[in-house]
Amino acid sequence: VQLQASGGGLVQPGGSLRLSCAASGSIFSINAMGWYRQAPGNQRELVATIASGGSTNYAESVKGRFTISRDKNTVYLQMNSLKSEDTAVYLCNARVRSRTTSYQPYDYWGQGTLVTVSS
Repeated sequence: VQLQASGGGLVQPGGSLRLSCAASGSIFSINAMGWYRQAPGNQRELVATIASGGSTNYAESVKGRFTISRDKNTVYLQMNSLKSEDTAVYLCNARVRSRTTSYQPYDYWGQGTLVTVSS
């Protein structure tokens, strides 16, 4: 199973970006997908998750500004009203059941995409 993230870049404060992450490989099902971020010197933190049934969960710091969505095996993160404190490497995550893991859920991670919010 591989996760390929894209969409990061440099944006001015108040701007928008859309991240995408596609899961591929021998996938039986995906329980949930999500986005995390890690800024220099900080621990990795949850940004948003979306369950297979569509329920979502957001960090307080991004509520009202970020929207997570999912289309089959691809997860998106629409980021609006970006702030300098949103600068981080954004990593996608998928909890996958596959034959490789004997159909037990296992967390896979993408390679990360850098988001820089700066004027």
